[in-house]
Amino acid sequence: MRKHRPNKAYLNREFLESPDARVIRILAEYLEPARRLRHLNIHDTIVFFGSARALSRQQARACLERVQQQIDQAEAPSQGLIMQLERAEKAVELAEYYEQAVELARMITQWSTSLPEDQRHFVICSGGGGGMMEAANKGASLAGGKSLGFNITLPFEQIPNEYLAPEMIFDFHYFFMRKFWFVYLAKALIIFPGGFGTMDELMEVLTLIQTKKPHKTMPVLLYGKRYWNEVLNFDAMVRWGTISPDDLEIFYITDSPEDAFEYLRTRLEELYLTPQGLEKVKLT
Repeated sequence: MRKHRPNKAYLNREFLESPDARVIRILAEYLEPARRLRHLNIHDTIVFFGSARALSRQQARACLERVQQQIDQAEAPSQGLIMQLERAEKAVELAEYYEQAVELARMITQWSTSLPEDQRHFVICSGGGGGMMEAANKGASLAGGKSLGFNITLPFEQIPNEYLAPEMIFDFHYFFMRKFWFVYLAKALIIFPGGFGTMDELMEVLTLIQTKKPHKTMPVLLYGKRYWNEVLNFDAMVRWGTISPDDLEIFYITDSPEDAFEYLRTRLEELYLTPQGLEKVKLT
């Protein structure tokens, strides 16, 4: 009589999903993306961060119109309805940043795909979800290029956006492994208006550069002067002595897709597309 033969440990799903195998799962989120990215021949990315809640211009205006109609039909608009109107108006403002993210990603992709085959090519990378992430992938798609989406499993399920090819979607469980891959391949980072998640990513990137943890130079671009000047007061941090004046040079801030593109193109050419820049890359 043949005896029952148990599954090998690496085929035991119950074990692999247990706390005891956490280190294996963490390692898998390093090794599996590394293998896939190598097969995709992707080594250099331009990372877009920003709010998942941003809508396209068309969606935001449609929402504003619906709320405005409700107010027009009400004899005495409630405070809740007035607050909805204020949020809808802000959504329209945020939508302009969405459209500008689309345009910037399109310009970068168009430039990158026009580079000679023997040079480095820069692939747009986002968090894979909606909002500003969707805008970045949409812009790359409009330029005829593929882009990456480093998605993450959340309690409110973040669905990969429609502008990502299936082979370009990566799904992470651990935030810190996802952030590792954002920074590890990045040759530049672009931060559009966003909430807690965007702030977390921005501050971690600024801290890494401030402490010279990445040996490479990564241009950091903050997009949206009005938003960032209202939400963050870096000058106050200098006055309080919690950062130095030189730390303000880590990032560049702008309001124009054309200015953002020219800044990034110039810096990337200096750093990665000239003999001097390539020599520095080899040394690091």
